[in-house]
Amino acid sequence: MPLELKIDTRVAKIHVLKKEGSNYKVEIDGRIYDLDIEKVESDAYSVLLNGKSYNMEMIEGDTPSQYKVSTLNNYYEIEVVDAVARYRAKAKSHLEAGGNVISTPMPGKIVKIPVKEGDTVEKGQTVVVVSAMKMESEYKSASDGIVKTIHVKEGDAVEGHQPLIEIEAQ
Repeated sequence: MPLELKIDTRVAKIHVLKKEGSNYKVEIDGRIYDLDIEKVESDAYSVLLNGKSYNMEMIEGDTPSQYKVSTLNNYYEIEVVDAVARYRAKAKSHLEAGGNVISTPMPGKIVKIPVKEGDTVEKGQTVVVVSAMKMESEYKSASDGIVKTIHVKEGDAVEGHQPLIEIEAQ
């Protein structure tokens, strides 16, 4: 599965094609690289690329997917953008848009629906819990309102972007 690294404002797509010990064959944005990567201290690494050595310090940032990377001449803030991070970002952007239709950005299974049609809900109240990629996500109402329609039931398998619950804003 490809990995994406957000390096400052750039996003690089990385595929590890082969790994043998400390030797890696990787594809980065369509180009193939042979790397030899050795951890030399707790946060320090030595990377050999085309016979040239690069030393870098990699310190975990504010979250487990963020890193601060320093080389001799440069400093980078890097974020690992994996499938879970993309999933959370899509879910968050949908809620921030204030949509009246709750949906999930990827396929999953309905775990719990703590509301019923006609219920009054408050902004931020959980209206459905979906399991996807071995994690459960709570979807909350983007505004105060009334549950107009529930399109699914507990235990249903759902597709990405399928309408789950409609909320009529008050």
